[in-house]
Amino acid sequence: MKGGARFEAAAIKPLISFDVLEKIDVRVGTIELVEEVKGSNKLVRLTVNFGDHKRTILAGMKQERENFREIEGRQALFVVNLEPKKMAGEISEGMLFDIGYADGIRPVLAVPENEVPDGARAG
Repeated sequence: MKGGARFEAAAIKPLISFDVLEKIDVRVGTIELVEEVKGSNKLVRLTVNFGDHKRTILAGMKQERENFREIEGRQALFVVNLEPKKMAGEISEGMLFDIGYADGIRPVLAVPENEVPDGARAG
């Protein structure tokens, strides 16, 4: 990592088959709106455009960024075939696919190299 900070990569998870991987639906969406979730000190509500539909996805990034609204208008990767999950009294219809959270570092968005159509699949 830059700045001399030392990072130790976590152990690789157990092997999975391609059949399992094929079940995960990761798509590109444009984050159109980011709003606070009342009563939560972590969650924000993302309104994400996937081309043929929009979804509400909750993400625990309120404390990870000085201005969490800075990601409005950005494309990112999302897992879209998770069961809806109720958090802080609201329903999340997917999961933001970010980099770093699981390793305890400031997360960043997983983004396409260039703009692609909303709803494009990863994999």
